[in-house]
Amino acid sequence: MWQSFPFKEIIMKTILNKLFEQQRLTKQEAKEVLVQIANEQYNASHIASFLTVFMMRPISVEELTGFREALLELAVKIDLSEFNTIDLCGTGGDGKNTFNISTLTSFVVAGTGNKVAKHGNYGVSSVSGSSNMLAHLGYKFTNDESILKNQIDKANICFLHAPLFHPAMKAVGSVRKELGLKTFFNMLGPLVNPSNPQNQLVGVFNLEVARVYNYLLQQTAKNYGIVYSLDGYDEISLTSAFKLFTKENETLITPEEIGFKRLKQTEIFGGDSVAASAKIFVAILEGKGTEAQNNAVLANAAFALKIIDKNKTFETAFEEAKESLLSLKAKESLKKLIKN
Repeated sequence: MWQSFPFKEIIMKTILNKLFEQQRLTKQEAKEVLVQIANEQYNASHIASFLTVFMMRPISVEELTGFREALLELAVKIDLSEFNTIDLCGTGGDGKNTFNISTLTSFVVAGTGNKVAKHGNYGVSSVSGSSNMLAHLGYKFTNDESILKNQIDKANICFLHAPLFHPAMKAVGSVRKELGLKTFFNMLGPLVNPSNPQNQLVGVFNLEVARVYNYLLQQTAKNYGIVYSLDGYDEISLTSAFKLFTKENETLITPEEIGFKRLKQTEIFGGDSVAASAKIFVAILEGKGTEAQNNAVLANAAFALKIIDKNKTFETAFEEAKESLLSLKAKESLKKLIKN
């Protein structure tokens, strides 16, 4: 453990040299470095160098576990255990610039009456992350537990804006934004929901990350699904076959197998600004989305509902999701969330 502040630069240089020599960090080293980053003990150049290493080679399970433990230990605590919640998010970093599928999926699931504790942040490698979208629509970020409990009670959903809960994420925010590339923080975000939801559907940007996630989540009591579309999307895009990892197995699913025609990538494009993305977002919630847009959201929502209740068939889950969206229950959840 490196606690002496005067030696911080020597410590980071030592860590960077170790990494540049293609060595791996131990779980404890990874954890301690992130604690020191959160304490703002390193300059921007050191942080950028540190982040860059993990863009150039795969992160190990030990390293990711250490980073995750640090963030959860440092996180602002929130107890939502009285609700049976699900988090729906992607790692981001797939560079595909879709509309906000996981955020829309969250409202569709909330519209079915299930409880959603959505963890999210501003977009880094995409135009509009979940935080950009909700802020644009008038939502006020908070880490006040009583407000969040009221929101999840009334709207079936609350939103946990990552920088308010994770000081380490806040400490690297400007560096991440300047880099404009996916970093290991994209990988960490879905693993560190401070409310520790009982259920989770998470999309990842490559198969290697999916397998690391599967290994980590196997060690928890969580019901989970990890999805990766083989053409690079960190969600069920319906543009290609996708891998689904659960506690029980790993499967390859094609759109056709679950009753969909394959979509073109242009059909799920998210626009080139937050305002353009918001226009698509609102249109879908108002029941005016295209068939392609609706199906992408509903496919993700159906698998989320199956995670909450594994005995539910895909067909039943899809019909529940469709009813939530087209009867405007999902839209009502958004309205209640912003109001409360």
